[in-house]
Amino acid sequence: MSVRLHIDRLVLDGVNVRAADRPRLQAAIEAELARLIASGGISPALARGIAVPSVRAPRISLANDVQQLGTSIAGSVYGGVGGAK
Repeated sequence: MSVRLHIDRLVLDGVNVRAADRPRLQAAIEAELARLIASGGISPALARGIAVPSVRAPRISLANDVQQLGTSIAGSVYGGVGGAK
């Protein structure tokens, strides 16, 4: 099965990331989200090919390291789209 996930916009309220760090943050989010989806799948509703206008993800703990922050954000997003629900 092939999964194609498109996130048009990711809103991070209360997160201040320097413009120079944004590409690294994006790469960290993409890599971790791909890993999580590959290992745990996505919700059955999304697997049927539906589009959803928004997903509310669980809160995260902020990290000072961009890589750790990206991993936390991806985990939160995955909490909104992943696994058997």
